Amino acid sequence: MDVSWMTKYIAEGLGTMLLVLLGNGTIAGVTLKGSKNEGMGGLAIAWGYGIAILVPVLAFANVSGAHINPAITIGLASAGYFPWAHVAQYILAQLIGAIIGQLLVVAIYKEYLAKTNDGAISLGAFSTTNALDNGSNRGKAIFNGFINEVIGMFVFVFGILSFTTNFFGAESIKWMTSYAQQQGADVTANATVSQIWASVSGASSSKMIGALAIGLMFVGLVTAFGGPTGAALNPARDLGPRIVYSFLPQSVVGENKDAKWWYAWVPVVATIVGAVIAATVFKLMFK
Repeated sequence: MDVSWMTKYIAEGLGTMLLVLLGNGTIAGVTLKGSKNEGMGGLAIAWGYGIAILVPVLAFANVSGAHINPAITIGLASAGYFPWAHVAQYILAQLIGAIIGQLLVVAIYKEYLAKTNDGAISLGAFSTTNALDNGSNRGKAIFNGFINEVIGMFVFVFGILSFTTNFFGAESIKWMTSYAQQQGADVTANATVSQIWASVSGASSSKMIGALAIGLMFVGLVTAFGGPTGAALNPARDLGPRIVYSFLPQSVVGENKDAKWWYAWVPVVATIVGAVIAATVFKLMFK
């Protein structure tokens, strides 16, 4: 799709807003007192965030690439897959989108934040922390969190690049799609999947399958890496809501308010490191 860079920036902002609204909205619904979804557990959060990734990817992949993640933008640029000239604008749009998304979550769950009245629990509906943090283990929490985010982000970015280019069965689907187009097939009730893909304006088979695979992968990532840190896997998703949390009064987020800024750099730096390594390795392998 041929669109202006301004449209791409707006798409990144909207996509990140949806990511935070759906993802952190799920966390708030599961963890805050009085919510009908309270206590549904980590799997509900994992699936909520998987869908939170899937929706903006399906909506905006053909517009901006649906990075919706500063680490992905930097990782792709470092490997030559994205122009450095637009990195800052993408990141700014993503951060603004994350802030707006979190403000919407607060608007929805304000009364439940008040019922919870615990700043530590409330922070989980905004940003990530490390389970080892008990007030005296900051060093261990930082080290464990850094390793967790680097590895998780490596898997995420390498998976994204693989799912959208070299996924299993790609050549067969390309052949079927090409054949369907050559035959001038129309989409009917009995159309093959490849014919349907071929008829979708501006979409490729790899992007269609890739979006679904990325969403499912994120469910697995949150399940696997969510135990230690909550699995930020996105600087904007963590930093934007943390900024919102910092500016909200205790009357909203509860007593013992603590944004844990000493930890805030970890999900930012570690995810960027993981993304750069993943994109570099992928380029060396497949070029």
